[in-house]
Amino acid sequence: MKLSVVIVNYNVKYFLEQCLHSSLKAAQKVETEIWVVDNNSVDGSVEMVAKKFPSIKLIANKDNRGFSKANNQAIRESTGEYVLLLNPDTVVEEDTFEKVVRFMDEHPDAGGLGVKMIDGSGKFLPESKRGLPTYDVAFYKIFGLSKLFPKSKTFGRYHLGFLNENETHPVEILAGAFMLLRRSVLDKIGLLDEDFFMYGEDIDLSYRIIKAGYKNYYFPETRIIHYKGESTKRSSVNYVFVFYNAMIIFAKKHFSKSNASIFSFFIKIAIYLRAGAAIVSRFIDNFFCRSVTYV
Repeated sequence: MKLSVVIVNYNVKYFLEQCLHSSLKAAQKVETEIWVVDNNSVDGSVEMVAKKFPSIKLIANKDNRGFSKANNQAIRESTGEYVLLLNPDTVVEEDTFEKVVRFMDEHPDAGGLGVKMIDGSGKFLPESKRGLPTYDVAFYKIFGLSKLFPKSKTFGRYHLGFLNENETHPVEILAGAFMLLRRSVLDKIGLLDEDFFMYGEDIDLSYRIIKAGYKNYYFPETRIIHYKGESTKRSSVNYVFVFYNAMIIFAKKHFSKSNASIFSFFIKIAIYLRAGAAIVSRFIDNFFCRSVTYV
């Protein structure tokens, strides 16, 4: 088997259906198996996959095991030379699998690969290419310097804004929405770290690929649509805490004690700022909704 596609789903049935249709079309050009791991959805996702996509290999969990554990379930049972971790709220092009597999075949130094991602309106998603979130990079991101100077090689390292989005580049961090991995590298470095329930596992795995002597590539010669945030509520306070706490787990695992402490300090500031902003935003939305209701 050349390619194993692993899709972890949680209550996004309609997006998952689009994702599977596009994946099956792309799979016509590459020997591919497709796995769906469902984390106890209550929206009929399992029934939909079983009825409409009988060729898909389905794992239906009876509880929500998180992103890392669910991916690892399918990876362990899959047989592809390459493993693609794919979000359910994505749509791939018909030649996506063919192009990315060919690139990996031609670049044996590649441990992982990500592609150009656009949102539902066709806008480029900057998280398609990312740098390692060291404490200085985190500082520039949290306090808005990366947004003010996105093309700067100093301040723009979080999204590598100084790299041309239409050219192939080695990058440090791949996005978990589309993460193509060489199985032989996974055999050396291990699977996703299950300490990460959701978020951060892509950063951890990308960094371990580099530490093992391989490269991660940003490859823009094919695109995917990523309906960003459909599988999670990114504006919620819970999202803020889960995401930034995952960053703290990463820092404690990979950075020196002093650097991890500095990183954690900035991350905690970010948690309070983002959580506060989310609460204020929700209050304003509710206030105006009530005002409209009474008008």
